[in-house]
Amino acid sequence: MLKSGVRYTDEFKQQIVKLYHFGQSVVDLSCEYGVSTTTIYKWINQLSSLKVSRSEEITAKEYQEMKKRIYELEMENKILKKATAIFAREQ
Repeated sequence: MLKSGVRYTDEFKQQIVKLYHFGQSVVDLSCEYGVSTTTIYKWINQLSSLKVSRSEEITAKEYQEMKKRIYELEMENKILKKATAIFAREQ
C-alpha cells in the first residue's frame, strides 16, 4: 500500500512550532491548519531549541544530524588508521 501523505515545508513546520511556543494549544493548531496532533507534537520535539551553552541553541533534529555526522567521521577515521597500518607494514 502506498502512503500518500502531505509534505509540509520546513517554514510551515517552524511556524506551527513558533505558534505553539507563543501559547496556542496543539488541538487549536491541529483544527486550524488541518495537521494531526501527533504530527505537531513530533515537530515540536524536533524543532524546539535545546540550550547547549549560554549563547548557543540547537534543535533536536540538528543534534541528531550532528550525532550521525560524528559517527560517520569516527568510521572514516577508523578506516584511515587501518589503511595507515597496512601501508606502514608494506614498506
